[in-house]
Amino acid sequence: MFNNIPPITRNLIIINIVVFIAAYLIPLLDLNLTGFYPFSPNFKSWQIITHMFMHGSIMHILFNMFTLFSFGPILEQSLGDKKYLILYFLSGLGAFFLFNLWNFIEIQQLISQLEEMKVDVSEIYSKSDLRTYGYSETIYLDQPLSRSLYEGLTGGMVGASGAIFGVIAAFATLYPEAKIGIMFIPIPVKVKYVLPVVVIGSVYLGLTGNVGGIAHLAHVGGAIVGFILAKIWKKHLYRFN
Repeated sequence: MFNNIPPITRNLIIINIVVFIAAYLIPLLDLNLTGFYPFSPNFKSWQIITHMFMHGSIMHILFNMFTLFSFGPILEQSLGDKKYLILYFLSGLGAFFLFNLWNFIEIQQLISQLEEMKVDVSEIYSKSDLRTYGYSETIYLDQPLSRSLYEGLTGGMVGASGAIFGVIAAFATLYPEAKIGIMFIPIPVKVKYVLPVVVIGSVYLGLTGNVGGIAHLAHVGGAIVGFILAKIWKKHLYRFN
């Protein structure tokens, strides 16, 4: 069955699985490949790309790869190899940009508040370098704002879901009448109804801080890029003329 998956989708799944296993076996890879806040001492330029192949758990990668397996082959056939790859990577970049744009706003607010309180922000930045200090459960625990800044600088983004949401959004844009099964809902639902609910929910959870360890705004960023690209390409696909 795996050999019957179109080549781009198959290779994306393989890369995701290999990176997941490698990061699990070699902890330093996890630190180097995860997408950190761009002004964090833990950020490296290549993380802009590598973060979109990272996953936080077995269930995370299983869900994402099943989603890619479900929607990817159809998009790969419809869009062609080049556009499909562009969709995946630009969606991942869109996820990284929106997530960190919101991070930038929140972190700048924290810095302003801490500077008003005469807190040495440079010390927090220094001790946020995980390669030197590692994770600490005690650093700045007595100061909520300092702790929030520390967590913002050391919280990595495992952003494969951003690229996957771009794939889902593109599929929903090109095939709005397609029906998909959803857990706990007994009948298939048209994908054009599912996507707006998911995006609106992600925006709410991301902006209110009810994230539960999930980068909801990254999902939104990926979905926005996927939607825009699909709208641009849709008019040029022969089957939609």
